[in-house]
Amino acid sequence: MPSSMIPSFILYCAVSAITPGPANLCSLSAAMKYGKRQALRQWRGIFFGFAVVALSASAAVWFLGSAINDSVRTLAWIGAAYILWLAYHILRSEEMGETKAAAHCNFFTGFLVQITNVKIMIFCITALATYSLPYAENYTDILKIAALLPFTGPVANLAWLFAGASLRRFFREYQKTANAVMAIALAACAVSIVRS
Repeated sequence: MPSSMIPSFILYCAVSAITPGPANLCSLSAAMKYGKRQALRQWRGIFFGFAVVALSASAAVWFLGSAINDSVRTLAWIGAAYILWLAYHILRSEEMGETKAAAHCNFFTGFLVQITNVKIMIFCITALATYSLPYAENYTDILKIAALLPFTGPVANLAWLFAGASLRRFFREYQKTANAVMAIALAACAVSIVRS
């Protein structure tokens, strides 16, 4: 990637990483419900899942090139359905009881959220296809950029996690309302993914 593209790439990564999405909202929710320590367990899975998606996207972009564009629409619908399932799960978490629901806040849950997160799939594919592929001489060039991507979304995700931890007292008082707001935000994410 030429140095003139770096500011644009950094801005794209920052805006994409900090905007609401399934992983950010799940971290916010987990930290509000179970505290920072439990949410950080889930965050480790989010980070690892992001790395898997970024590395998979690098292979897909390099080896499949433009054929990927045909699959993005199908991925969007699958991802939107999954995000709606997450919204339902957040609404239902109060009925499950805190102990049972807390058991779902772990490394595996964070990993699952990320490897099914269409927002980051599209983010990684777009970042690599736009900022790396046109200038790559070999697969290693794309792989270097892909290795940097997990330090964008998951790092911004920590801001959501710490915000959730600081809102924990508020959440305890207004749990039903907070769950509804997060579920609506996730539903809005699902709609925006399908509409784009």
